[in-house]
Amino acid sequence: MLEKFTPNQRLLVAVALSFAFFIGYTTIFPPKASNNDTNVTKALVAKEASVSKPSTEPIQSASSAPVDVKTVSTDTLTTITAKEFTLKIDTLGRIASVILSDKKHNGKDGKLSELIPAVGAKPLQIRFADEALEAAAAKTPYTTNTTNIVLGENGKSTLTLTQNLPEMTVVKTVTFFADGHYEAKISLSNEKRYSLYLGQHPQIIEQMMTVVGGMVYSGDNLTTIFKDGDVEGRSLFTDVHLISAFDQYYATMMYGFDPATQITVERDVKNNPLIYLEGTQNFTFNGYIGPKDHKALAAIDPVLPHAIEYGWFTFVAAPIFKVLMWLHGIFGNWGWSIIALTILIRILLYPLTYKGMVSMQKIKEIAPRIKEVQEKYKGDPARMNAAVMEMYKKHGANPLGGCLPLILQIPVFFAIYRVLLNAVELQGAPWMLWVTDLSRMDPYFILPILMGATMYYQQKITPSNFTDPLQEKIFKFLPIIFTFFFFTFPAGLVLYWFVNNLFSIGQQYLVNKQFEAARAARHEAHLAEKHHEKD
Repeated sequence: MLEKFTPNQRLLVAVALSFAFFIGYTTIFPPKASNNDTNVTKALVAKEASVSKPSTEPIQSASSAPVDVKTVSTDTLTTITAKEFTLKIDTLGRIASVILSDKKHNGKDGKLSELIPAVGAKPLQIRFADEALEAAAAKTPYTTNTTNIVLGENGKSTLTLTQNLPEMTVVKTVTFFADGHYEAKISLSNEKRYSLYLGQHPQIIEQMMTVVGGMVYSGDNLTTIFKDGDVEGRSLFTDVHLISAFDQYYATMMYGFDPATQITVERDVKNNPLIYLEGTQNFTFNGYIGPKDHKALAAIDPVLPHAIEYGWFTFVAAPIFKVLMWLHGIFGNWGWSIIALTILIRILLYPLTYKGMVSMQKIKEIAPRIKEVQEKYKGDPARMNAAVMEMYKKHGANPLGGCLPLILQIPVFFAIYRVLLNAVELQGAPWMLWVTDLSRMDPYFILPILMGATMYYQQKITPSNFTDPLQEKIFKFLPIIFTFFFFTFPAGLVLYWFVNNLFSIGQQYLVNKQFEAARAARHEAHLAEKHHEKD
């Protein structure tokens, strides 16, 4: 059946089905991290990762068996309270709880967001290589210099945690800041091998078509992603700038350690990434737990925004997001900023989209003649192709003219899709009227319905030359299918596609008018010529 489609029709079908497949597939299977021998997935860099070999084996077992970090029940030792969060340190000197105060971060059940999962490794958790020492550490509580800290705006406070073990003392000195980051130093009275855990990633919201897991940012701008459920074997790194355990909007990070520090990524019992560092007797580093807000992260440390990645299209998505932030600085509203971004992109892509629309109009005009040529030479394919190409050349129609502009736009469209899906800045951000949170679905489905309606109308005024009724029905159903796809999408993403459709309709309308005017002019010239011949 596809051989009956024109080149432009086949491309539109391919683009539509590709988008539908992309949405559907990533809903069920988010972009998969390809594994090499050490499970290193390269993002942003096409070359192979350079993974440094350690001088000693990691503390965990050298076997490929998954690591199970046992959950230990503990009491709260110290509570740190700030405007944006409440953080709790447990009796084993770990960050056991981080609850965000702003209700915009609340889950669908309305409960406050808890960033530290109840099960698994936790930030600041230590594991000793010496089994006897580890057994003693697991049941020896820390002491603290204070049980309660209140951080004012832009405030900071230092907490000292001490654990007295047989023949050794562990001291954790941690300075907490009101913006969610901390500076830490771990000191051991005797030199012993130990691992320091990053902790599991937050699990606040149901993930929507996004990668969830861990990442290592190292070397020369190399981002290595380890996707939940897909970790195999062990990966070892040095020259690391940042490690992160992340979900769609939030992350637990550590950074600022010595480049020689060895980072290990292993799989846990669920094949999720388990990230830990090889500590030293006097080990200093920084950490952050909270939303992946670009401005907030950049204000803490320039390396932290690298924890925000957009998958395959990061190289396009990252600059687009910077433009979106710039527009927000002008409009002060993320909804209007999305609309302004759409307008700006449509202006930049206008030459491409215009060329594609014009090409489709020309092909539509000569379609009957092309069909005549194909019927005339249907028994001689070589001659038929030559005649068809001659017909295209004679009328200035390029069969690929409508394809290339659409293909070049695909990375831009998918990049914007990733930006609007991953931007925590849209959480709790209203646009107007009924849209009070651009990060969540439209509660009344108004935007998805408008998007589907405009997609249908755009399709209706776009030139087509279907010869098979079944083909036409397939195209007519696409707006309905896409409408249902967009029902559960964040309102900000649907707003972009709706406004984009409006501009496509306007541009297609102008092109159609131009061709109608040109056709009318040719008709009048033809009538004038016939009248002149009669005279």
